[in-house]
Amino acid sequence: MVMAGSATKEWTYPMLESLPDDGNRYEIIDGELHVTPPPGFPHQGVSWELARLIANYLDQYPAAGKGFAAPGDVIIDPRNVVEPDVFVFPKSDPMPREWKDIKSLLLAVEIVSPSSARRDRGKKRELYQRFRVAEYWIVDPVAQLIERWRPEDERPEILTDAIEWQPSGKYPALRIELPAFFAKVHGEA
Repeated sequence: MVMAGSATKEWTYPMLESLPDDGNRYEIIDGELHVTPPPGFPHQGVSWELARLIANYLDQYPAAGKGFAAPGDVIIDPRNVVEPDVFVFPKSDPMPREWKDIKSLLLAVEIVSPSSARRDRGKKRELYQRFRVAEYWIVDPVAQLIERWRPEDERPEILTDAIEWQPSGKYPALRIELPAFFAKVHGEA
């Protein structure tokens, strides 16, 4: 949902910082404030399992990147601040101390819900492509698929069997078998 009155107001990161910590997700895309209610149980199940798999991979290959799960702001610029459900940024020395120190993403993941699907597939996807995020995954727990976008893509790669993520050619790919992943998330395995 777009915040009431935001159509006439140009939102920036300093303004975002002044909003209440009320459990809602506040994001800014091209100066427009978007408010999403706290995620539900199925959404968090997907987030937990995906973050766990990515964290295990990054533990095995720590130089491949550093990952986080929401909440955590990715401050692209003062007019664009998003909070991906799961994200990985390149490992650097020194490690970022604040969200604003993250300058690029290797992976951004959004788990769609009825209230976020249009924005995740539209404005947010366009922003991630403009920001040159190496891979953007849109996870649809109902359809049990992942849409993978890269910066130059005009259409997503729709994956239902497996997804492989290889942030660097130095390490083997993380492979996630999607039927088993979604079965586990939905309590069927």
